[in-house]
Amino acid sequence: MRVVVALGGNALLKRGEPMTADAQRANVRKAARALADLARDHDIVVAHGSGPQVGLLALQAAAYKEVPPFPLDIISAESIGMIGYLVEQELGNALPEGTRFATLLTQIEVDRNDPAFGRPEKPIGPTYEPHEAEKVSQLHGWPLIEESAGKWRRVVASPLPGRIIQIEAIRLLVGHGVTVICAGGGGIPVIANDDGDLEGVEAVIDKDRAARLLAEELSADAFLMLTDVDAVYQEWGTERQRRIDRARPDEIEPADFPPGSMGPKVEAAAAFASVDGRLSGIGKLEDARAILERRAGTTFSLE
Repeated sequence: MRVVVALGGNALLKRGEPMTADAQRANVRKAARALADLARDHDIVVAHGSGPQVGLLALQAAAYKEVPPFPLDIISAESIGMIGYLVEQELGNALPEGTRFATLLTQIEVDRNDPAFGRPEKPIGPTYEPHEAEKVSQLHGWPLIEESAGKWRRVVASPLPGRIIQIEAIRLLVGHGVTVICAGGGGIPVIANDDGDLEGVEAVIDKDRAARLLAEELSADAFLMLTDVDAVYQEWGTERQRRIDRARPDEIEPADFPPGSMGPKVEAAAAFASVDGRLSGIGKLEDARAILERRAGTTFSLE
């Protein structure tokens, strides 16, 4: 079975943890164990988020006054290379010697007229207390949202992924038995200019939407989104919250879930599983095998 796995940025860097190299490596090592368990029986392709990391790099860049801050597409490439290196190294340590890996910086073309450019909603970077959020917004001119009670994060445009530029190279590697780490951070967002040339754009593509596109392009059998929550919940955070164990794609409405977090996951899961024989799953990283076997998390299928 071919399985595309999307690792959430918050699964690689736990909420509230210091954003240090040691913390990231420790969490990637845990992720590698779960992935290695899947790889014993299945062909896996790994995508990952980078929201916390790209936001931190953007904050660090903005703090250096000698040169203008790098744009988000370049900062995204930096974060993707960093995380890909850690994932590849720790996965290599967890799998049998001789396993072949490739980490591929992946450009994904988006529509330059996507309305998302006028409606920033994708959270990136660290979490701020209310008094910190006000200072950060004034200092950098960044829009912020209250992601949870009293917790604020920067938001950026999140256009829909349209075309994976390196898809043929990815297919070639996967077809030759290489474990590929790609579409990191949702891919590096690019647009075609008036001359037809590609150029970076100030945005972050949602990694679950990008990973769903990747799974479809690779004719995957299953698509797992592994994060820091155990399942999808209706009315999350209220007294009426209800866990969803299994769902048909046509029986769940992505708009009922937060647009910057669980909404895109549900949307991606439902879209991928809308084809007969495909399975999508959302749940905790350590439950990867159990989700694939429908014993944990929330799974989506037509069956």
